[in-house]
Amino acid sequence: MNSRTTLVEDCKLFKLPKIRNRSGNITPIQNLIDIPFEVKRIYYLYDVPSGATRGGHAHKDLQQLIVAGSGSFDVNLSDGKQEKKVTLNTPDVGLLMPKGIWRDLSNFSSGSICLVLASHLYSEEDYIRSFDDFLNYKK
Repeated sequence: MNSRTTLVEDCKLFKLPKIRNRSGNITPIQNLIDIPFEVKRIYYLYDVPSGATRGGHAHKDLQQLIVAGSGSFDVNLSDGKQEKKVTLNTPDVGLLMPKGIWRDLSNFSSGSICLVLASHLYSEEDYIRSFDDFLNYKK
């Protein structure tokens, strides 16, 4: 999939495995089995102040699975032509983000945790941080 032609419709909610137990549930995630890429980096956002927005960028090559580990938040998506809002609020459903999609995260509930599984190590060169640059990139 070419990141210049990726559409918001390519962003999919992804049901993750859930093993129920009366002492607590667990969701295991295995590379190339439960998600369609190999995880090279994991990070999470927490203690996001009320009204704050995170993200505000796109990636040229990186794919991500974004999960609400706790609480809820919105993921606002754009492919340069269409926009879509996805609310994440359960730890066994993730948003599969292909490369080439602009995203920002907002409306974080108190105590929310945004877990991100990424297909690549951090590389500043992979980021598109200006929406105008993103629109030019998608042309």
